[in-house]
Amino acid sequence: MIGKSVIRKEAWEKVTGKAKYTLDIVSDGTLHAKLVTSPYAHARILEIRTEKAYTIPGVRAILTGEGLPLTGEDLRDRPPIAWEKVRYHGEVVAVVVADTLVQAEQAAQHLSITYEPLRVVGSPKEALNEGAPLLHEHLATYQKEKYTYPEPGTNIAHRTKIRKGSMEKGWAESEVIVEASFSFSPSDHAAMETRCATAEIQADGTIVITASTQAPFMIKRLISEYFGEEVGKVVVHTPFVGGAYGGKAPVQLELLAYLAAKAVGGKKVSVWNTREQDMVTSPVHIGMEATVKLGATKDGKITAAEILFLFDGGAYSDKAIDVTRAAAADCTGPYRIDNVWCDSLCVYTNHPYASPFRSFGHCEQAFAVERTIDLLAEKLQMDKLAIRQRNAILPGDTTPTQVVLNKSNVGNLPACIARVHELIEWDDWQRIEINSRLVRAKGVSCSWKTSTIDTDASSGAIITFNTDGSVNLITGVVEIGTGTKTVLAQILAEKLKMDINDIHVKMDIDTQTTPEHWKTVASRGTFMAGRAVLSAADDVIHQLKAIAACVLRVSSEDLEVGYGNVFLRDNPSVYIPIKEIAYGYKYPNGNAIGGQIIGHGHYILRHLTPLDKETGEGKPGPEWTVCAHAVEVEFDKRDYTYRIIKAVSVIDIGKVLNEKAALGQVMGAMSMGLSFASRETFLFDRFERVLNAQFRTYRPLRFGEHPEYIADFVYTPQIDAPYGSRGVGEHGLIGMPAALANALSTAAEVPLNQLPLLPELIWRIKEGWFDDSV
Repeated sequence: MIGKSVIRKEAWEKVTGKAKYTLDIVSDGTLHAKLVTSPYAHARILEIRTEKAYTIPGVRAILTGEGLPLTGEDLRDRPPIAWEKVRYHGEVVAVVVADTLVQAEQAAQHLSITYEPLRVVGSPKEALNEGAPLLHEHLATYQKEKYTYPEPGTNIAHRTKIRKGSMEKGWAESEVIVEASFSFSPSDHAAMETRCATAEIQADGTIVITASTQAPFMIKRLISEYFGEEVGKVVVHTPFVGGAYGGKAPVQLELLAYLAAKAVGGKKVSVWNTREQDMVTSPVHIGMEATVKLGATKDGKITAAEILFLFDGGAYSDKAIDVTRAAAADCTGPYRIDNVWCDSLCVYTNHPYASPFRSFGHCEQAFAVERTIDLLAEKLQMDKLAIRQRNAILPGDTTPTQVVLNKSNVGNLPACIARVHELIEWDDWQRIEINSRLVRAKGVSCSWKTSTIDTDASSGAIITFNTDGSVNLITGVVEIGTGTKTVLAQILAEKLKMDINDIHVKMDIDTQTTPEHWKTVASRGTFMAGRAVLSAADDVIHQLKAIAACVLRVSSEDLEVGYGNVFLRDNPSVYIPIKEIAYGYKYPNGNAIGGQIIGHGHYILRHLTPLDKETGEGKPGPEWTVCAHAVEVEFDKRDYTYRIIKAVSVIDIGKVLNEKAALGQVMGAMSMGLSFASRETFLFDRFERVLNAQFRTYRPLRFGEHPEYIADFVYTPQIDAPYGSRGVGEHGLIGMPAALANALSTAAEVPLNQLPLLPELIWRIKEGWFDDSV
């Protein structure tokens, strides 16, 4: 089964429209909630009057933020519903619950809310200026996790420091130095299904939540922690999820659904975002301002890196702290640099608060670092692929957090670079004039990623049998569109040597009966859940052999399991079908042995450590997957428009488990990276209100605008991973923004250090009209 292009287990349900998502299973009698949001990005809430709203027929409750606890995984700084103050445009200030959505909307229009506008903060740099409004005056009093470091009296929610080697030595060895600044604003995840949740509280106090989420087990835990509920009485269901990309890892609407249900005596309440609310009220893709300074010898060896990442965490820190920490952990990109200084800050602004976005801080840092490496190559008059090959990370080198790498946990970046060199036909040309208007140019980048996750993150799996010998596989991985559960079935089929069609996969999640999987994020589904599945398979094999050994009167060590049987290794004609012993075995005289076989397995990440507060030393993840990328563009010198012709990603995948699924994952990620880089951004007015929260004015890549995508792989097995495979759900995206910016910088012959790369931006920079302070 390994390496084959197996059709996804849920494909038939999805293509026929039978697949059920969260809002498809809202039952009759469900109440509906309408979110009332702030028209201001920063304001005091002086008064909320509800009298007129309560006159609307069908209104059951109106919730405000008074008396609610603060929430947040790393730092509890966010009220579920704003109280006393709003900190971003679109923040929830009240929730109206009514019999129908129309009634809830009518009542919401009759709420009277009085605000006092306050001065806004629109960028991380502005937030750090002396005299900037303080968005969280009580930062010192917030409850926080042990390894979260807010700086009270400032707008800094957290700072991650990386200190490796000696910067004095690094700069002394540098013969050439380059420095540049970079920026981009927050943007959207643009998942097809908007965020939504339902909640009800049963008569015995059981809280039942159904949610479109990547983290059902985290919802269960956080509701218990925030509101003092018994964790065993919080049950979360997650059906199919229509895309997530990190945006459904935070917990937001689930809290509102729970509070709404509690306010109406436990009745079932549905909360869902309109597209506009999904873009601004719920967490967004983080923005950033950065400065990167590199030193190198004349032959291109990078000797020092000084990096400052100012991440736009928005109004609340939520998961943005984790994102900024992840960017710091891999701050240099996949290069050997012995002397590193990096500060990565999560900064409060009056923008919608940030969440993970596919690549978890890595496409953001890669854009800044890879653009600077291109500038260094130009200053050295060195080939841009050659300088990357010269500095490529290798086994024996150390990461910025001082983890020693080996062949298994880092793979082969030089091989990735060599393959991109070939696929993009680098030596043929890098910039050519087609005619008086059109120029074609190529750009390259490299990237890497480790999964900066909880050091005790774990995953579990359960295997049961049916009477015909087929198998049921249950894991806590959420099917968010990645096909991970199909890959897990392939892993199990390979281990048990059975037809994958005889493996039935439970797609939905029920936290009361499904073994826990930490979160479906960070390209960890195949690795962690795959290890758990293999562990459960070993348990099943042990049990099958034990029963078969009694029946066949042989030692269990002489038996093998596969092809629907348990058989003698040296004489396969001596066997017993699995279906005859999966529920125990009954002898002819009626005696029985064994019993129902239920296999269980688990996996927990090992040897991970938090990052040291002062140096950043520590092991944040189990492996670093390396990649190389290239983009070819056709640029119009007259009107500054361009067309993306070709995009290439080569990833050291270790081992392909499902070929077409892997290619689809990589190409989809490449598309997202190019879309983010070329056009996706929120437009803010001077009051920091989002102006383009709809798909008419927020434009991801459309059909017909895509380039030719080429995805290829290098195969360096990761020894501790299932069959040597590495996760690739995010990696095709990471280097795309930098590769596109490098290609267009070459084409337009100006440095392009801001995203998105709109024709107007290129025109402004080319003509000298760009002011990066605006």
